Amino acid sequence: MSANAPIGKDLDKDVSSSVAAVSDDYGVGEVIPTDINVGSEVGTPSGGYQPGTEAEKKLLRKIDLYLLPMLWVMCVLAYIDRNNIGNADAAGMSKDIGMSDTNYSMLITIFFIAYCSWEVPSNLILARVRPSYYVPGLMIVWGAIVCVMAEVKTYEHILVCRFFLGIIEAGFFPGVLYIFTCWYKRDEIGKRWCFFYTALCVSGAASGLISGAVISGLEGANGRKGWRWLFLIEGIVTMVVAVVAWFVLPDYPHVKSRHFTEEQRQLAIIRIKHDRQEDEATSTKKLTALESVKAAVVDLRAYLFILLFMMQNGSTTVSYFIPTVLASMGYSGVQKQWMTVPIWATGIVFLLIFPTLSDRTGNRQWFIVGGLSTAFISSVVCVSQQHNVVRYVFLCFYIAGLYTTLPLILNWASETMNKPAEKRAVIIAMVNCVGSISSIYGGYLWPSADAPKYTKGFATVSTFIGIGVILAIILPFLIRLLPKTSTKAEREIAALEE
Repeated sequence: MSANAPIGKDLDKDVSSSVAAVSDDYGVGEVIPTDINVGSEVGTPSGGYQPGTEAEKKLLRKIDLYLLPMLWVMCVLAYIDRNNIGNADAAGMSKDIGMSDTNYSMLITIFFIAYCSWEVPSNLILARVRPSYYVPGLMIVWGAIVCVMAEVKTYEHILVCRFFLGIIEAGFFPGVLYIFTCWYKRDEIGKRWCFFYTALCVSGAASGLISGAVISGLEGANGRKGWRWLFLIEGIVTMVVAVVAWFVLPDYPHVKSRHFTEEQRQLAIIRIKHDRQEDEATSTKKLTALESVKAAVVDLRAYLFILLFMMQNGSTTVSYFIPTVLASMGYSGVQKQWMTVPIWATGIVFLLIFPTLSDRTGNRQWFIVGGLSTAFISSVVCVSQQHNVVRYVFLCFYIAGLYTTLPLILNWASETMNKPAEKRAVIIAMVNCVGSISSIYGGYLWPSADAPKYTKGFATVSTFIGIGVILAIILPFLIRLLPKTSTKAEREIAALEE
């Protein structure tokens, strides 16, 4: 077999044996180290792998089929289940269980406190177990918690539920990104991640439709309030989908699967190994976990991206109060549930257009500036205008501009600090985790006492976004001004690459 022959359906017997041995040597969820010489028998580090073969295209379509639709649906339900608190509140939940505005804000805060505390531990667990068991298992548990929320009698009861909902859901979003990196090469993840991220806006639109239908149709049925029916039905649907996911989701490429043939799993292993080597083949030394954390912490560029992400993410907390804000515009009853749908539909359109154009142009900065500027102008209009139709239209653009920028900021950070790979992984976790802390205080910006203008909320997020726009514009200049800080381990790797 030629050293340059593509790996396809008819793999060389020696390569098959080598890869099978590698698969058997590593446990469930373990990432196969890149220094294992898979396919060395055929003369190249990655077994003569050539990108773009028909076998690889067929494999990629199959990966997409089993991963993307199922994870997308799961993400929609995850965000419906975390955000349905706003629809329930608009339907009278606070009044029924005796909550104040401060109590409601605490429900938002406690979720994110739990969420931020459990992201990393959950991914450490996921790396050692089967995704087809772990991720649907998480989903069943959080669905059950949502069902329990239908029976709460006091503020303390629902506060406990929201805390555990945050802990359980913390494993899903970063877990999906980890699973993506196990199956997709770097140049394949971007557009799939943007597609996956549309689930957030779809969940907002779907939540309004579902809430409107359930609350209007079941209010008072069997003596239960409509918001209780909402929690119960959405929790049950989540658990049912989790059972389906157990049959659909694949595990890791090196784990035997009912979805992929032995040859396809072998190809999946080799192509990911090859993709890593494109970055790391010139380095014979890798950062340890402690060195990676130290390298990320001393890199001053990371803190610029953390600040940018905090300004963006802290401004998204209005999403938990949209039905309440709509009530201040004159919409009432089920109508305010329905009117959330166009807001999130606008976000979906922006989220499909902006990241796609950003990928094609290879530019993140100015699309982030554009999205944040749209949100800034919209928030100023919302706080300064009295006409409710105008405020509603610009609320649509506010959500659209804001949500478009989140995946772009994470991509920009990843591309700016792309080496060493171990440091890059820690920096992305830092930006995402520390940036999410802004959601904790953001939950207190929208008390009902500020209706109808919500001056404090819109003025605060206008300031956040304005700072974000300025920072995004000058960030490349600031990076050039910053002293270049690196650890001894980084310098040793850089020396080896020269």
